[in-house]
Amino acid sequence: MTSDFELSLDELRTVARYATEAARDVLPVFEVACPADARPRAAIEAAREFIDGAPRTRLQRVTSMDAHRAAKDAAAEPARLAAQAAGDAASAAYLHPIAKAHQVGHILRAAANAARIAEIEAGEDPGAGDRALQRARERATPALIDILRRYPPAPTGRSRAAHLMTALDTVLRGEVDPARLA
Repeated sequence: MTSDFELSLDELRTVARYATEAARDVLPVFEVACPADARPRAAIEAAREFIDGAPRTRLQRVTSMDAHRAAKDAAAEPARLAAQAAGDAASAAYLHPIAKAHQVGHILRAAANAARIAEIEAGEDPGAGDRALQRARERATPALIDILRRYPPAPTGRSRAAHLMTALDTVLRGEVDPARLA
């Protein structure tokens, strides 16, 4: 694969930190629903190792895939979204430096999933999702936003989580007023 731009290890750690913070916040949702399944926790721990300075290794790839398998095995949407967020946190170590819109999901999907979980837990209240997106916006560092802007805008998917991701992407790029997140 050829790259369209460069991503340093420090920049990959910035993305992994952002995704991991969102995933860590919703990990209890998965663990309550699936207490015997440690795959998402292992993915977050692998992401933390990378964030803390360890080299990226097979550990991040394997635990990411395992967490995504846990998402497929989860019966309820919140648990599925939480496991997927954990998988995204671990896979951030391998974000591709290619200008493809789907790569934005590797940066923002964990935060969008956390917002969707907030909506579900609040009885489908979109205000809860808006508040979660606001927290995600506040956690986004200038370095993360710089990395995000190297990619094309997130594609608008059909799911509510995809719409939340597009809203977060638009706000972080500075294309709308942050007060109008979703």
